Amino acid sequence: MGDQPILRINALTKRFNEFTALHGIDLNVRDGEFLAIVGPSGSGKTTLIRLLVGMDEPTEGAIWLRDSRIDAVPANKRPTCMVFQSLALFPHRSVGQNIEFPLKLRKVAPATRKARALELLELLRLPASYYDKRIDECSGGEKQRVALARALAFDPEILFFDEPLSALDYRLRKTLEKELKDLHRRTGKTFIYITHSLEEAMVMSDRIAIMKAGRFEQIAPAAEIYARPRSRFVAEFMGEVNLFDMVDGRVPGLRFGPRASNLFVGQTGTLVVRPESVALLAPGEEADVALEGIIESEYLLGSRVQYTVAREGAAPVTVEVLRENAVGGPGAPVVMGFGTSACHLIAPEARDAAA
Repeated sequence: MGDQPILRINALTKRFNEFTALHGIDLNVRDGEFLAIVGPSGSGKTTLIRLLVGMDEPTEGAIWLRDSRIDAVPANKRPTCMVFQSLALFPHRSVGQNIEFPLKLRKVAPATRKARALELLELLRLPASYYDKRIDECSGGEKQRVALARALAFDPEILFFDEPLSALDYRLRKTLEKELKDLHRRTGKTFIYITHSLEEAMVMSDRIAIMKAGRFEQIAPAAEIYARPRSRFVAEFMGEVNLFDMVDGRVPGLRFGPRASNLFVGQTGTLVVRPESVALLAPGEEADVALEGIIESEYLLGSRVQYTVAREGAAPVTVEVLRENAVGGPGAPVVMGFGTSACHLIAPEARDAAA
């Protein structure tokens, strides 16, 4: 992966009459990076991708591809390609004809087109015999691979993906997530992937950009965003989480040991703790931070068990433990605890800005 950005977005704004869909956003994408852009419906993902591929023009701001400004360049003149959710394949043409289509538009010789199509079939792990197979005879997963092969036939500098796996069943989606990640590694291309699925983004990407109301809330590797979210919105968007409002180093119902007290002395904000970081303490066992409650509900999650623990006068706490560490069911009293290394404190201004 190169150090210099292949794509730069500067103060990008898009307005539709009185509605502002994007608010002056900035972004650098590194050459060879796999960037996932994630956010809820209405966050601006679709608007952004349409600007990046050239389907729309920005109201203000600039888009740079390497050293060339491209925000006014039409889509068919950009060295980029889009893989749509609908795939947009020609159903009554063969796999080979679909893959060769962009090369045919460029007037590449038939023999060269076929050779390239066969190379791409091998790259996407489809047999050479599929060259003559009709698209409407292909399975959903095979169609996805053909769409990827056709996109790569353009030899684009950047591949954009608009939720290409959202219509597939769970098992096939999980298989193709791994294949996409592997394809990215083998081609070295820059991938920019739009999705509403946080799970997809975490499995595949080098970095995740989380959007809310036309702005980036946080851009970082998945592990960093998960462990150190910048705002309450990001913390909640990244999965199950326990949030405790802290004022001057105190949280009602939480007992802080010496190490935790020293760490949070005088601090105000929102304390973030993931369910898997909360332990169910044995009698006499100590923790940096401890709290008590009554198990309200229990859910089996394969190798793990999730508990919702009710607390008097406070929000319930979610705890996840391995099945071998499971305790009694609903109605059982428990003492919970977590270490300071599992905590992250969101500053009050970040918490309020995302509320």
